[in-house]
Amino acid sequence: MRRAGKAWWWAGGGLGVCLGFVALLVVGTYSAAAGIAGGAGVKGGAVALAKGAVPALYQGLVQRWGNLCPAINPALLAAQLYQESGWNPRAVSPADARGIAQFIPGTWAGHGIDGDGDGDRDIWDPQDAIPSAASYDCEIAGYVKDVPGDPADNMLAAYNAGAYRVIRHGGVPPISETQNYVRIIRSLEKSFARPVGRVAPSQQAAAAIHYAQQKLGTPYLWGGTGTAAEGGRFDCSGLTQAAYDSVGVRLPRVANDQYNAGPHPSREELLPGDLVFFSDDLTNSRAIRHVGIYVGGGYMIDAPRTGAVIRFDRIDTPDYFGATRVTQEGAAALPTHLPQT
Repeated sequence: MRRAGKAWWWAGGGLGVCLGFVALLVVGTYSAAAGIAGGAGVKGGAVALAKGAVPALYQGLVQRWGNLCPAINPALLAAQLYQESGWNPRAVSPADARGIAQFIPGTWAGHGIDGDGDGDRDIWDPQDAIPSAASYDCEIAGYVKDVPGDPADNMLAAYNAGAYRVIRHGGVPPISETQNYVRIIRSLEKSFARPVGRVAPSQQAAAAIHYAQQKLGTPYLWGGTGTAAEGGRFDCSGLTQAAYDSVGVRLPRVANDQYNAGPHPSREELLPGDLVFFSDDLTNSRAIRHVGIYVGGGYMIDAPRTGAVIRFDRIDTPDYFGATRVTQEGAAALPTHLPQT
């Protein structure tokens, strides 16, 4: 995860001033944010997708088919597809689930549709598989439409455990696997939805920044995660992972997966501790190649590239992609592995 750029300020005598500057930024920014109440979620009305969260190639499909029935929305459909395949249209699981929507061939035979109207139903073609995933969700939702509770929760529970169990228990059944599946998809849903209103401040941000501050001046190491064998050195996503691990939040190893660890504040709503991301393709979060931890005032702490040290850099560059406000719930929902090609 590399990103070229000049250091904002790195001189031996300036370090203490820099740390004092960061402290003022953190205190000042949180003071300004003290009046923020509530947070962004997936609320009533039309749900829009967060910028770049869905690869541009599939965004129109997800936005259109995610509105197929009331039990789903584009962000929920996106969360399912990401959880299933990580947007890989050639993914194959050990159970022989195939394609971007991970249909088993037998399920596809009964529920796959010709989404693009070209006369065939191709399990490998996202133009068919994404509409089929939405159609299948809505079909399942129809089985449990009279069950009390949240229609999306009931649909997801029926997807995982079967409609009969949801009907028999009058909602999400007391099965840990099913309850976890519902929780994971609903949590991921928040990271794919464009926020409605302000995003609630992070409770762990200040401590994560403090960790990153202690690493200022440490030489960059490609693939570094800060182990003793690596001399305590990091690459960009290794640093952000370690900073949040220090406060009990376990992030994925690579930057493009870290982007899905919570909701996405706008540039104007950034707070210290937010992760900030950079990419040469501003339409696709899977193309993200660099991440830093925001400290306020337009600056971040990051591990930029080979030959540089962990330092302060500006975030307002042409490759700025967006930000994530990390949450414990969001990080815990991320898949630990995805099917292979």
